[in-house]
Amino acid sequence: MPTVDISGWTCPTPLRDQPRVVMGHGGGGALSAELVQQIFVPAFGGEVLAQLGDSAAVSLGGARLAFSTDSFVVRPLFFPGGSIGDLAVNGTVNDLAMSGARAAYLSCGFILEEGVEMPVVAGVADAMGAAARVAGVEVATGDTKVVEAGHGDGVYINTAGIGLIPEGVDLRPQRVVPGDVVIVSGDIGVHGVAIMSVREGLEFGVEIESDCAALGGLVETMLAVTPDLHVLRDPTRGGLAAALCEIASASCTGIVIQERAVPVPPTVANACAILGLDPMYVANEGKLVAFVPREHADAVLDAMRRHPLGAHAAIIGETVATHPGMVVARTPLGGTRVVDLPLGEQLPRIC
Repeated sequence: MPTVDISGWTCPTPLRDQPRVVMGHGGGGALSAELVQQIFVPAFGGEVLAQLGDSAAVSLGGARLAFSTDSFVVRPLFFPGGSIGDLAVNGTVNDLAMSGARAAYLSCGFILEEGVEMPVVAGVADAMGAAARVAGVEVATGDTKVVEAGHGDGVYINTAGIGLIPEGVDLRPQRVVPGDVVIVSGDIGVHGVAIMSVREGLEFGVEIESDCAALGGLVETMLAVTPDLHVLRDPTRGGLAAALCEIASASCTGIVIQERAVPVPPTVANACAILGLDPMYVANEGKLVAFVPREHADAVLDAMRRHPLGAHAAIIGETVATHPGMVVARTPLGGTRVVDLPLGEQLPRIC
């Protein structure tokens, strides 16, 4: 038999044992988790890093702080409903909010590609400033670097943020117990479909705008009902499915969701049907998923619905003692399917 050279072959789904970085390593799915667990955690160590939350909860000078950093490489830089500048502020503010903290200060690092137009840079900076004012956070320090033409994609941004965690608030997956109610704050999949529509020049009959927003106010509204929320997560890369799978694994509980209860707007559902995507895996930038003790669930849901960013909040499921570490969905037809952690991501470069 002749020898077949497969070195030039490509596969749309990256293989797990990759000798080089592939796009899926940045997708928030299984490949991202492996990169963190196999390379970064052993290299850095430390109890704080081992939390592996959206932000780290640390004690400093008698205060409990949330500390987070994020980098933004979205393409295009401006899209319906927002821009890379909005994402850079809201993404980090939201990571802090998932620890219950109200963001106080951000840092900002710009990596600019040689040749990018100054009005573009100014537009991004203006968007960041406006988003920061809406979120009630101050950009307190920053840095700028320039790379040669062809070695970037116009503008990349890194932001880090700190905020105070209120006394009595302890949000982490390890607090999840069987019987907790799972609540999502609104329609899912909007951001990913908005990015895809402008990136690929697709038209779905109506313009779909990103849900990019700062969630600190919504979280404060929820904590005002009870500080005894168990965990919050903003389902960005990997979508709602990835967030649920990560929480199920970290808490060693099972999660059952009712597929019909998950709020998917018709525009997103239709776009995903055309493109063969599952809305559960499409990114969000202004939504959260909450695990709430059953006795507080109705009151928390009512409070969320009174907030502009939680008007379409819905209970979508519960945690169970059976099948620990696994997420299953009850379908409208009465069947059951396993919701797996995605390997990479359906749409790269969404944040």
